[in-house]
Amino acid sequence: MNQGMASAPIRILLTDDHPVVRTGLKQIIETQPDFRIVGETNSGRSTLTLARATPSDVLLLDLALPDMSGLDVLKQLKSHHTELAVLVLSGYSESQYGLNVLRAGASGYIGKAAEPPELFRAIRTVARGGRYVGPELAGVLVAGLTGDANGPLHGSLSQREFQIFCKLAEGMSVSQIGAMLFLSVKTVSTYRARILEKMNMKSNADMTYYAIKNDLIR
Repeated sequence: MNQGMASAPIRILLTDDHPVVRTGLKQIIETQPDFRIVGETNSGRSTLTLARATPSDVLLLDLALPDMSGLDVLKQLKSHHTELAVLVLSGYSESQYGLNVLRAGASGYIGKAAEPPELFRAIRTVARGGRYVGPELAGVLVAGLTGDANGPLHGSLSQREFQIFCKLAEGMSVSQIGAMLFLSVKTVSTYRARILEKMNMKSNADMTYYAIKNDLIR
C-alpha cells in the first residue's frame, strides 16, 4: 500500500466459493478499524473482473474455486495487476502448496485454520509490500535452502510445471490443458515428460495417486 495513504483503510477483496466462509471472514475482518472489504466474489473469472473494476490493496484468494484453479487466477492477476497483493487463504496444507503459490507471485499464504490475529498480521504485512509465511511454510523454505532431501517431490517443480502437474493429476488431458493455458499440445507434452522425469513417475495415474496422498487435489 502506498506510504502516502498509510492512514487510509486497507481495501480488501475476498474470493471464496462458500457463502458461509465469506460471511465469517467478513465478520472477523471488519472487527479491525483499518480494514475494509470493498468487494467479494465466488469464482475465478469473477475475481479477475472484480480486480479490474475495484481499486484495492489486498486480495484474499482461495485456491479451490469452481471454474478455475486459484493458481491460474493468481498467474493472470500478477500479469495485469502487479500492485495488488495476493494473500492465499486456503484449506490446503501450506507445506504442500505454499512454496508454489509464492513462486506464482502470491505475497503470502495462510491456512484457514489460522487464528484471527495471525490473519490480521498477514493482511497488514502484505499490504505494506512484505511477504507473509507461516511457521510450517517457513520450515519448507529453510529445508529448501539447506537442500533437505526429505522435502516434497513436487518442491522441485517450477511454477508452470506445478500448474500443469495439478491439472494432469485431476484427470485433464494434454489437449484440454493446452486450450486452457493457451499452450500447444506439444509444449504441454514436453512439460508432462519433464514432470514425470523430475518426480520419477511413469504415468498420470502416478501423479494422481501422489497428489491425493499429499492433499494437493480433492
